[in-house]
Amino acid sequence: MAAAVLLLPNSGVGSAAPPVGTNGDWPMWQFDLAGSRHNPHETALTPATVSSLQLKWAFAFPDSIAASSQPAVVDGTVYVGGRNGTFYALDAYTGATRWSFRAETPLGGNLPTYGLRNGPAVVDGTVYFGDNSARMWALDAQTGAQRWVRQLDNHRFAIITGSPLVFDGHVYVGVSSQELGTATSDLYPCCTFRGSVVALEAATGTVQWQHYTIPPPEPTPSRSPPFAPSGAPVWSSPTIDPESRTLYYTAGNPYTGHPEGAEAIGALDIDTGTARWVRRMTPGEAPWNGRCTYPPPGGNCPEPGHDFDFGSQPNIFEIGGRSVVGAGQKSGVYHLLDAVTGEIVWQTRLNTPVPVLPIPGSESLQGIQWGAGYDGHRLYVATYQGAPGTLFALHPATGEVIWSTPNPAHGCLFDPPPIPMLPLCQLAMPNAVSSTPGLVYEGSLDGKMRVFSADTGAVLWEYNTARHFHTVNGVPGVGGGINGHGAVVANGMLFTNSGYGRQITTGMPGNVLLAFGLP
Repeated sequence: MAAAVLLLPNSGVGSAAPPVGTNGDWPMWQFDLAGSRHNPHETALTPATVSSLQLKWAFAFPDSIAASSQPAVVDGTVYVGGRNGTFYALDAYTGATRWSFRAETPLGGNLPTYGLRNGPAVVDGTVYFGDNSARMWALDAQTGAQRWVRQLDNHRFAIITGSPLVFDGHVYVGVSSQELGTATSDLYPCCTFRGSVVALEAATGTVQWQHYTIPPPEPTPSRSPPFAPSGAPVWSSPTIDPESRTLYYTAGNPYTGHPEGAEAIGALDIDTGTARWVRRMTPGEAPWNGRCTYPPPGGNCPEPGHDFDFGSQPNIFEIGGRSVVGAGQKSGVYHLLDAVTGEIVWQTRLNTPVPVLPIPGSESLQGIQWGAGYDGHRLYVATYQGAPGTLFALHPATGEVIWSTPNPAHGCLFDPPPIPMLPLCQLAMPNAVSSTPGLVYEGSLDGKMRVFSADTGAVLWEYNTARHFHTVNGVPGVGGGINGHGAVVANGMLFTNSGYGRQITTGMPGNVLLAFGLP
């Protein structure tokens, strides 16, 4: 049974006051309702001071080979989940554990496909997060005591990867799935999952509505695949325009069939969950599941498409008084749409994906993965491998590239001597982009956390996280590739996870949360 464990600070890691003259928490994955991932209140970290950032503490997640729950930072506490199924509240300035909560016992030990991988939202004294059993949890932020838990989907492969958004007494979150991997075997009757967005009462967890992205699956006449349509999972986090009371979401690829709601950006009425518009960004695209990764076509994948789904949250902003919404796709394109009608305003291709591994579908590893940021002046978008991965600044009105900075070529070299770390190390920037005034933050699968100039794209600070760490909780800690989340900047400190290992694709495993601050 899940339970909270309240811990006193270690005598060697005492409580500390926040840095003088700073303010500005980071309460949700998106930072704000519009999904900007921009903290405008940060005053300590500037282009003039950021080069002085230094490691303050490291925390290691036990029994984990991946760290991808982006933390929330509120009132001097860091809230973060581990792939070991435990949720933690840590002192932001020392890393000391304030309490922990065992939400899930991961199947398969440290396999990174289980446990907690989404980022929490911390609002009005309550912590909200999802798990890889498709349950939403609400805990007391001060004590870790459980307030409620709710199952959002009964499909055996349903999971929650997108982070919740809290607004007007409700919690909004998407539901995704690992069924596409199970479909690799033709012995599995593919596929019956369909993605959704769920609205719950924040106080009780009562489900108010559940909007499914596609129609229910039905048996197919050919039985190849057995069921269609399916898929269109919601991997990403939603965003909200409070004036129009519209929720925006992005949906992933179809596993089977050709549903219009897959690989789409959609707009919902937040009070009822009814669709205002849904625009598929790759019309006519064939389905994609794990069976599509090897020839010949057939079985669960008779007509292979591409893995061009969305993992990016929608960005909401205005251009000359016009409300717009945009998102990056694994196809390498950032799309900007009219927020009221869904009509295309502009589209900018940042990369033309080509296969990077000797398997079909690996071209998706070159597109846009986890999300873009917007600081009121520029959109910041990064490409995954992208030959190499590259951070872009785009003009929000036109989509024109203002500057671009490729992943530095030395990222995957040991020094000395310069020995390539491939295939584990990759010059790739899949992470969601974050910003503060004058600065842009982006990690890489080469293990480096970097801070860039918002004006020029120049690298102003770099730290190699792919190494061993002495941790505040005494658990052996090692960093690796940075993937599956974004940097959090709050109250003069920079927080990032490090370590990303998977059973099938390459990556540098690790298990640490790192906190940096000024001297």
